[in-house]
Amino acid sequence: MAPSSTIDPREAEHFGGMAADWWDPKGSSAMLHKLNPVRLAYIRDRADQHWSFDECNLRPLEGKKAADVGCGAGLLAEPLARLGAEVTGVDAAPETIEAARGHALLQGLAIDYRVGSVEALEAGGYDLVTSLEVVEHVADVRAYVHGLAAALKPGGLIILSTPNRTAWSRLMLILIGEGTGRIPRGTHDWDKFLAPDELCALVRDSGLEVADCHGLAWGPGRGFHLSDDKSLDYFVTATKPV
Repeated sequence: MAPSSTIDPREAEHFGGMAADWWDPKGSSAMLHKLNPVRLAYIRDRADQHWSFDECNLRPLEGKKAADVGCGAGLLAEPLARLGAEVTGVDAAPETIEAARGHALLQGLAIDYRVGSVEALEAGGYDLVTSLEVVEHVADVRAYVHGLAAALKPGGLIILSTPNRTAWSRLMLILIGEGTGRIPRGTHDWDKFLAPDELCALVRDSGLEVADCHGLAWGPGRGFHLSDDKSLDYFVTATKPV
């Protein structure tokens, strides 16, 4: 692994150990499979609004360069490619990148997968940067957010998501999620969770303008869904001034 100020080797080892069944919707990444439709709906909506896309266009990101940082084995990178983007996927665990490359090959998708973190991205090279459920796992959050911002083109769009640091997130993600095995044990460190105002402050400090902060909630009847309630998890969308 290339040295990096933002990679936590223990986190990379933990997620690398999940690589083999990453694409199994009933495997260790089952929770991410449940989250993905909500993530994609939010990303599509923010992109449509930011670039005034036709919501009926099946490949709205045609001609756009996208980077998904902390991409795992490609659960988000592949849909972004199908939406037309030229996608770069970056992850700290070599095992997940190997799994990502193999799966993309089977799907006939050309995705540039790289081992590393924000340091593996070209400065000012991307129209869209995503990093979902990742900032709580990095070694230096400020350096990480600044690295994401540096990779964004002027006028570009960045979308982040992360758990909130609340009693509800501790109960749902750690005590229940990890305690019952729905989420692999050791996935979360509650003390590393960020409140929305903290993450938004870091995003603004990196020179970006926050455009939206929206909750990602869970309910027994609805499962995961977009919500004004940010107590469990939330998205932050920001733009880079031209």
